[in-house]
Amino acid sequence: MQTFVSLDNEVDERNRIMAINPPIDATATQAWKDLQKHFEDLQHEGIDLRTWFNEDSQRTAKLSFDAGDLHFDLSKNLIKPETLPLLANLAKSVNLEERLKAMYSGVHINNTEDRAVLHTALRRPVEDEGKYIVDGQDTVKDVRETLDRIYAFADKVRSGEWKGVSGKKIETVVNIGIGGSDLGPNMAYQALKPYADAGISARYISNIDPNDLAEKTKGLNPETTLFIIVSKTFSTLETLTNAREAKAWLLEELQAQGAIDGSQEQSKDAIERHFVAVSTALDKVAAFGIDPQNSFGFWNWVGGRYSVDSAVGTSLAVVFGPARFEEFLHGFHEIDEYFANTPIEQNVVALLGLINVWYVNFFGAHSHAVLPYDQYLNRFPAYLQQLTMESNGKSVRWDGTPVTTQTGEIYWGEPGTNGQHAFYQLIHQGTRLIPADFIAFANTPNPVKDGDQDVHELFLANYFAQTKALAFGKTADEVREEGTPEAIVPARVFTGNRPTTSILGDALTPFALGELIALYEHITFVEGTVWGLDSYDQWGVELGKVLAKQITPAISSDDEALAQQDQSTQSLINFYRAHRE
Repeated sequence: MQTFVSLDNEVDERNRIMAINPPIDATATQAWKDLQKHFEDLQHEGIDLRTWFNEDSQRTAKLSFDAGDLHFDLSKNLIKPETLPLLANLAKSVNLEERLKAMYSGVHINNTEDRAVLHTALRRPVEDEGKYIVDGQDTVKDVRETLDRIYAFADKVRSGEWKGVSGKKIETVVNIGIGGSDLGPNMAYQALKPYADAGISARYISNIDPNDLAEKTKGLNPETTLFIIVSKTFSTLETLTNAREAKAWLLEELQAQGAIDGSQEQSKDAIERHFVAVSTALDKVAAFGIDPQNSFGFWNWVGGRYSVDSAVGTSLAVVFGPARFEEFLHGFHEIDEYFANTPIEQNVVALLGLINVWYVNFFGAHSHAVLPYDQYLNRFPAYLQQLTMESNGKSVRWDGTPVTTQTGEIYWGEPGTNGQHAFYQLIHQGTRLIPADFIAFANTPNPVKDGDQDVHELFLANYFAQTKALAFGKTADEVREEGTPEAIVPARVFTGNRPTTSILGDALTPFALGELIALYEHITFVEGTVWGLDSYDQWGVELGKVLAKQITPAISSDDEALAQQDQSTQSLINFYRAHRE
């Protein structure tokens, strides 16, 4: 595959073509039929990873790949080497390469919102300025200009040049956002904590539940706290509610500490020194009390769940510094380029997306576990939940017609070894097939020994052991050989043939984290293309928001609004009214 660079008039023409081209029904292609026959042949001969490994001494070599500085072992998946060209043919039959070129070059493939999908432009190098003109906009130039402003701001905060209203250095950044404006930066902050080098920590407020703000502001010194309000339109209900509450908290606490006298002038100054925004609605930013010069924007071709590497990541630039944020962007770009320029048959990014389709549509898998053997990645599965499930949780294709097969996966997971003592039982011996990605790094920023035992090696022994156990299991004869009483032999049998992908890196650096995020972004794109989905809209989240606004008056006192609700909702609200103190 080759990246596609076009001029504005060429993009317009491709927009027109894309608008009238319906998605290809993957199930009607010869490639799908070939995969179906291959699946039936495997079922007939018996899927047995033990046998496949014994019969092919080169199986691991044939099914291992490197992308960037990440290593992938696909050999414990329920595939044979000959499965890969069949999967690649499916990708070609649905024009994956054409759609990828369209996305990279700014075609409006988000057709329900008539938008380009250009999160890849967020991490293009400065050398690409002038090469990606979309809708009259030099996307890379605009991105780099915004990054320069963010970096200048971050340097001021980190150096202490930017001070709070009482002249003290900022020590805590509090990001207020929701969805992609929270999950991305929150996950990345947790993942990269060892790189926080300026004496600044971060907290993240997202839930409109008052408990979230109460807990996240607990123990903070208002004189050394900086809030970043992240809302492109500066109108998101949860974010703006929390922002107003944070403003009230700040002014009340500053006054209580004698840092301000409560006058309008000093309160205005305090808000300007302790609040900045990530938004394009500068009029609303100013009305809130934030200086529009301290607002950083992004564009409608950046979806929320694809925005952590945009201005949404301002908290990360402050905590870790511009140089580390650039490394983060380089990691994304490394995978972007690999995905765009590697033939599908050898393209592990594309293959992982296709293998997910293989499990969902041929094996009937419903969920997908992501199991990072790194505590710093504790929020990574939650981040992927939005990325994948909001993108591909659809039942109509991009032309509005019904899907022709099952779509989407339930993503979930926890860091090892915690998960081993919780849900691994279901993965090992349950009745459901749950493909799982195991992620680990050879080095840790916190090496320690327990006596002579390297604890990181002990930890990774579990990583290697779990994929081995899931793949090869334990037979009844092997259980009997251990002297197990016959009555409980069945309970100790592990069937094996539970599919896993192993992903290994050198260390969890900003670069590696960028690689991982881009990897799953493109996996999601591949699946969406096969299923014919617009992976970049999210209309499914809107109805509940609309109804919440309609129901809110009914909760407290509006009997007329209450009468308009269904009987179940009325009953629940009446219970609430009766018990609210």
